[in-house]
Amino acid sequence: MKSNIIFIIVGCVLLNSSVYAQEKEVFSFASFLNEVKEKNLSYAAQKYNISMAEASILSAGIFPDPQLEMETSNNGVSRNMGYTMGTSLSWTLELGQKRKTRIETAKNQAEYTKLQLQDFLRNLLADAALGYIEALKSKSLLEVQKDSYQSMLQLAKSDSIRYLLGDISLVASKQSKLEASSLLNDIYAAESAQQQSLSALSIFLGGDAAEKNIKGDFNSFNRDFNSEDLISQAVNSRTDLLASRQNINTAVSRINLEKANRKIDLGISLGIEHNTTATNETAPSPAVNAVKLGASIPLKFSNRRNADLKIAEMSRSQAEIEYKEIENSIHTEVIQAFQQYQATQKQLKQFNNGMLAEAQSILKGIIYSYKRGESSILEVLNAQRTYNEMKQNYFQILADNAAALVELERKTGIWDIDF
Repeated sequence: MKSNIIFIIVGCVLLNSSVYAQEKEVFSFASFLNEVKEKNLSYAAQKYNISMAEASILSAGIFPDPQLEMETSNNGVSRNMGYTMGTSLSWTLELGQKRKTRIETAKNQAEYTKLQLQDFLRNLLADAALGYIEALKSKSLLEVQKDSYQSMLQLAKSDSIRYLLGDISLVASKQSKLEASSLLNDIYAAESAQQQSLSALSIFLGGDAAEKNIKGDFNSFNRDFNSEDLISQAVNSRTDLLASRQNINTAVSRINLEKANRKIDLGISLGIEHNTTATNETAPSPAVNAVKLGASIPLKFSNRRNADLKIAEMSRSQAEIEYKEIENSIHTEVIQAFQQYQATQKQLKQFNNGMLAEAQSILKGIIYSYKRGESSILEVLNAQRTYNEMKQNYFQILADNAAALVELERKTGIWDIDF
C-alpha cells in the first residue's frame, strides 16, 4: 500500500512539473533566431570589424599634413651684424594616384570584411538551429519517458489491486512496480539531458535559456531538391566563396597600392625670411625681406628592393588558390549533405508507413490480454520497451532529418528553415 502511495505522489509531482513547463515563456524558433542575431556576443564582436573597416576608408583618404617651420639665427658675434628670422610651410604632393589607390584598397577590404561577417552569420544560424533541434529532441524524448512511466504506473497500481484480489502473483505485482521505478530513473536522466540542451542554447543567446519553453514541428523539414541545382546555388550564394573572390580583388588592390607607393612624391615649400638692419662699419645693410619657393624630389633607391611588391603578388596567388580550393570543395560538401538528407528522408518514410502505429497497437493488445490473464507481465514489459525504443528512434530520426536539412542549406548557402 505504501508503494502505491509513493507512485501516486511521484506521478503528481511529474504532472505538476509538466504544468509548470507549460507556464514557461513560449519560445518559437523564429524568436530564437532573432534573439541570436541581437544578443549573440560573438556576432556582436564581429560587427566591430565592419566599423573598423569603414573607418579605414576614411583614414585612407586623408591627405598628407603640411609642415610649418620657424627659425631664427644671429648673423655674427656682434649685435650690429643683425638677425635673420624666417618661417616656411611645406607639403608633400603625392603622385601616382596613391590616395585613390589607398581608398580603393580600403573599400575592397571593407567589402571583404562584410562578406566575412555574412559567412559568420551563416554558420552561426546553422549552429544555433542545430542546438535548437537538439533541445527540441530532448524535450520530445522526455515526453516519451513520461508517457511510458505514467502507463507503467497505472499498470503497477492495477496489479497491486489484482494481487490483493488474488488474480496475479506477488512476483508479477512487484515486477510492474520495479519497472515503473526503472522508468522513473529514465525520466530523471531525460530531464537532465533536456536541461543541458537548453543550457547549451544560452551560448547563442548570451543569457540563460533554461526558463524557455521551446516549441517546433519536426514535420516541417521535408523538402524536394535537385543536386545539380543545389551545387549551382552554392557556387552563386556561398558567402565564404564570395568572400574568397573578394579577397582576390583586395589582393589586386594591394598590388596596385605597392606599385603606386614606388612612384616618387614631390615636396613643395613656401617661406618668408626677414633680415634685420646691420649697422656695423664693415658691411652695413638695410633690413631685407625675402620670399622662398622650393621643391624637393626624393631619390627612390629603395625601389631597387621590391620585396613588398613581391609579397603582394604572392598574396594574390595565394588568394586565387584558396578560391579554387573552396570552389572545388563545394561540390563534395553539397553532394554529401544531400545524400545524408536523402538517407534520413528514407528512414522517416519507414515510420510514416505504420511502424510506430503497429508497435502501439501491439502494446495495447498485449496489455489487454495481460489484464484478462492471457499474457504474462514479461510480455507486457517487452512490448512496452519495444514501443519506447520505437518512439525514441522515431524522434531521433526526426531530429537527424532536421539536422541534415540544416547542414544541406548551410552547405548550399540558402536559408528558409522555420518550424
